[in-house]
Formats: sequence, structure tokens, C-alpha cells
Amino acid sequence: MKIKEIRALGVNELKQKTAELKEEFFRLKIRQASGQLESTAVLGRFRKDIARVKTVLKEKEEGN
Repeated sequence: MKIKEIRALGVNELKQKTAELKEEFFRLKIRQASGQLESTAVLGRFRKDIARVKTVLKEKEEGN
């Protein structure tokens, strides 16, 4: 996800997006453990996306 897309979301949307990304990250970790994941680079992208969303969420919550 691009940071512009993340910043355009509201607080509730950011919380929902964080939950979705964490759930998908968990599924990918399971696929990796079972040897079904072809590219492990996907894990890094998801981890960074989660961090971006959490950062923007914290910024917005502190701004209120």
C-alpha cells in the first residue's frame, strides 16, 4: 500500500485495515511453515504495510 492511500483512510478504517493485514500475514506465515509459499518477500511487504498503517493510526489518534 502507498502511504497516500493509508493517510486518506479514517481511524476506524485504519483499525480494520490493520486487522485484515495481520490476518493475511498470519495466513502467509502458515503457508511458509508448510512450504507452500513461493516468495518470502511477500512477508516483508506485509510487515511493512502493517507498520505503516499502525504509524498513521497513532498519528491520527494523537492528533485528536
